[in-house]
Amino acid sequence: MPDGLKLGLAGLGTVGSGLLQLIGARDDTLETRAGRPIKVVAVSARNKRKKRSIDLSGLRFVQDPVALATDPEIDVFVELIGGEDGVAKDAVEAALRAGKHVVTANKALLAHHGASLAALAEKHGAALNFEAAVAGGIPVVKAIREGLQGNDITRVYGILNGTCNYILTRMERDGHSFADVLKEAQAQGYAEADPTFDIGGFDTAHKLALLTSLAFGTRTKFDGVYVEGIETIMPADIEAADDLGYRIKLLGVALRTDSGIEQRVHPTMVPKDTAIANVDGVANCVAIDGDFVGDVMLIGPGAGGGPTASAVMSDIIDIARGSLMPTFGIRAKHLRPYKKAQMRAHEGGYYIRLSVYDRSGAFAAIANRMAGHGISLQSIVQRAPRSETASKGRRGGKAAPVVMITHETTEAAVRKALAAIERDGHVDAKPQMIRIEKL
Repeated sequence: MPDGLKLGLAGLGTVGSGLLQLIGARDDTLETRAGRPIKVVAVSARNKRKKRSIDLSGLRFVQDPVALATDPEIDVFVELIGGEDGVAKDAVEAALRAGKHVVTANKALLAHHGASLAALAEKHGAALNFEAAVAGGIPVVKAIREGLQGNDITRVYGILNGTCNYILTRMERDGHSFADVLKEAQAQGYAEADPTFDIGGFDTAHKLALLTSLAFGTRTKFDGVYVEGIETIMPADIEAADDLGYRIKLLGVALRTDSGIEQRVHPTMVPKDTAIANVDGVANCVAIDGDFVGDVMLIGPGAGGGPTASAVMSDIIDIARGSLMPTFGIRAKHLRPYKKAQMRAHEGGYYIRLSVYDRSGAFAAIANRMAGHGISLQSIVQRAPRSETASKGRRGGKAAPVVMITHETTEAAVRKALAAIERDGHVDAKPQMIRIEKL
C-alpha cells in the first residue's frame, strides 16, 4: 500500500467539521477506494479553544493558515475558510507555490482569481480542485470537466442558492411575504444574520462564474455577471406566476452566443411543467446543454456540512489516486479571455407588474409608452391578487395591479419604457419586471 495522504485542514466550521466526521466514519472504506490511507494531521481555525462537536485530540493545531499551507508534513491543503481575498487567498497561493495540492470550497476566491490560481497550480505541479464550491453535494464540476468533455456546451443554468430557493418555495406554498419567510429562514439556519450575499444573488453569481469557465473554457469573470436578487419579489408576483402557468426561481444562466458569453443571475418565471420548476426548498439544480449528450440535469443538496464535505472528499480521493486534472478542464494558458455578449432580444419575453391609478387614460398611456419603445404586448390584464385588493396609492386615489406579458424584446427597451411610465405619474410604485425563460 502506498504512503498515506496527509491533509492540513484550515477552517473548522460546518464543512470542516463534516469532513472530519466523514473521514472518521469511512476510514477503512476511503483507504480502499483511494488506494492509500487518508489522514488529517494538522488543523487551523480562528479560535483553538472554541467548543466543537468533533474530537480534535491527536491533531496538531497551527494558528496561522499560511504556515499550515506550507507545512512540510502535509501533502494537501484543504481550504475551508472562505473569502475572495485575505488569509484564504494568501494560504492557497502559499500552498501552491510550495507544490502542495489544494482542495477548496471557496467559490468567491476562484470567481475572482480562478485563472491566476490555476496557472500557479500548473506551474508548481499541483492540483487545485473545487467540487464543493458549486452546488454543494452535486458533482457538477466533475460532470462538466470530465464526463462531458466530448460535447460542445452552449448553455449552463440552474438554481444555485438554497436560501433563495427555500424563500421562494415558502412564499408560494404559504402566501407569506418575503420579509416573513426570510425571518423564518434565519431562525432555521438557512439564512445568515446578514443575508445580503444570498438574497442579493451574489452567491449564485460566484458559482455561475465558475460554471461559465468550466463550460466555455474562458477565464473567470465575476464582474461580467449581471446580478439581481429576490428582494423585490412579492406575493402578488408569485400568484400571477401561478395563474400564468409559471413558478418563480432565482436562476444563474450562462449562454454562449455568436458575439460572446452572456452571464446573468435574476428571478425567473419558469413553466410549471419543467423539472427545474419543481426543485423546491433548499435543493440546488444545474442543467447543461451539450450538442451530443443533449440536456443533462443534476439535482441535489446544494449546501450543508454533509453534502459539501462529500464533495471535498471526492476531490481528495482524486488526488490520492494520482488523478490530477487542470483546474477548469484545460490548461490555464488555453483559457480564453472572457468576451461579454452583445445585447440581444430575450426570447422568453418579460412579466411586468404595475400598480396603476384607477383613472381615465392611464391604461392607454401605458400601452402607448410600451409601443413607443417597440415592445409588443402578448397580454395586459388588470387583476386583483388573491392576497389583497386594490390599495390606496401614495399620492391619493386607488391603485390596482396591472400585469403585462411582452413578446420577445430587449431588456433595455423594457427598462426605458418603464422609466417613462414612472415619469408619467400613472403608477403608484416602482414597476416589477421578471424575465420569462424558455427552457
